[in-house]
Amino acid sequence: MMIRNINLDKAEEIFNKFNWKYSSVDNDPLILEGCWDYLRTVLVEFEDMEDFNSWYKSDDYLMILKHRLNATDCDSILIKGLVTPRKTHFW
Repeated sequence: MMIRNINLDKAEEIFNKFNWKYSSVDNDPLILEGCWDYLRTVLVEFEDMEDFNSWYKSDDYLMILKHRLNATDCDSILIKGLVTPRKTHFW
């Protein structure tokens, strides 16, 4: 599919404009419980909500989002990362 390849290239270009990184891409996740009807699981990480919102609401991403939603069955969620407190050493 020509459109799919163009969109994948464009998605990478758009992601690179924002403060993000891939945390995981798994084409064969091990399902431990429940039902997971997807072939691929992708986890991306943004530095903060401002970076996420800048990317997600950008004109560039909105341009490819419609193609992604038409081409795939997917569910997307936004989860908060863990905030780890700084360790204080007493010695």
